[in-house]
Amino acid sequence: MNTSTGLDGDALRPLADRMRPRTLAEYVGQRHILAPGKPLAASIAQGQLHSLILWGPPGTGKTTLARLIAQASNAQFIALSAVMAGVKDIRAAVEAARAARAADGRRTLLFLDEVHRFNKSQQDTFLPYLEDGTLTFVGATTENPSFEVVSALLSRARVYVLKALSVEDLEALIRSALTDAERGLGRQHIAIEPAALELLARAADGDGRRALNMLELGASLAEAAPAPHTITRAVAEEVAGGGLRRFDKGGDQFYDQISALHKSVRGSDPDAALYWLCRMLDGGCDPAYLARRIVRMAVEDIGLADPRALALTIDAWEAYDRLGSPEGELALGTAVTYLACAPKSNAAYVAMGEAMQDVAKFGTLEVPAPLRNAPTKLMRDLGYGRNYRYAHDEPDAFAAGERYLPESMPDRRYYRPVPRGLEIKIGEALARLRARNESKG
Repeated sequence: MNTSTGLDGDALRPLADRMRPRTLAEYVGQRHILAPGKPLAASIAQGQLHSLILWGPPGTGKTTLARLIAQASNAQFIALSAVMAGVKDIRAAVEAARAARAADGRRTLLFLDEVHRFNKSQQDTFLPYLEDGTLTFVGATTENPSFEVVSALLSRARVYVLKALSVEDLEALIRSALTDAERGLGRQHIAIEPAALELLARAADGDGRRALNMLELGASLAEAAPAPHTITRAVAEEVAGGGLRRFDKGGDQFYDQISALHKSVRGSDPDAALYWLCRMLDGGCDPAYLARRIVRMAVEDIGLADPRALALTIDAWEAYDRLGSPEGELALGTAVTYLACAPKSNAAYVAMGEAMQDVAKFGTLEVPAPLRNAPTKLMRDLGYGRNYRYAHDEPDAFAAGERYLPESMPDRRYYRPVPRGLEIKIGEALARLRARNESKG
């Protein structure tokens, strides 16, 4: 099998590395920040360096963009990885930057990949050198900088959000690698079926590096087959099989997807709710975690509009515990579908929140004497339980006119039933009882 590209030692480098863009014209994607007239595009065109954070999914060109910014600004480029680098490496970079500035006034761009892996003290190390202009800092991260980058560093760097590459972007990237005879696979004359091209682009899931890695493997399989060498759909399915969609357990995508699931249920869209549930299951989310969140949805967003929702979600959780995956996941899907279709009420959720606020506001108010427990003679002599009206002895088991809040606390109406589901009847019943209270006032 001939896999030579005519690049000698470069042939040993992965295709994704060889195809790294050399100019902004070759850069694929991120038009929302690099289109003419956009601030970052303008600063690059003018060679104006400024510190920045590149935040986006893997394989979207963060490292490449940092290199191109340094190149456009004729700046010395120093790359570090937070996985392996430490304060000693930062100090060495500072010395190199000072030497470059002393020699010919050349600026230095320090690129730190996976900046979120640096702790606070390590990130703080950069600050003096940004202040005095020794370094221009570019950090790359897949995590939300609001949570992972210290505020002092964040305030000195502009954040640019990079997006996952579109299917069209990835198809263009694959075609370019297939035809590029200098760095790509052009000399191997490998064709690709349209269906295979689309399949690889979709399987890459927005990740340019993954797309080129799959292409390289597919090209090897195609060359092993009889001529003409073509990446067929079957080949594409083989190299793309088994890859999970992006899902970072505990990271932004994790919380974004659980938020989308919850809001789809709240918005009464069972189709979207099932989609997000399956996205999370496909990505490897712990179904037991999803079961807990589904129970939370039942009590927060359905509440007493349909009390069966809570019981059904608890049953689904128990079913999953008994059956495991994948059978038990169907029970979770059933629960999510039911919740999305059920009448919605957050009245109990809101009521509890307001009651908690009053607990904090009014402090430790005394329990009214009639409501106190009186198991001993001393307690009864002190008035505990005196004049308490036993509701079951009253007409309709309701002591009209009685008050159960602390004496020094104003009246409250935390629970306000919504006109949906069972809460219609609950609201009507409470209105009748409150009317009887008022008639006794």
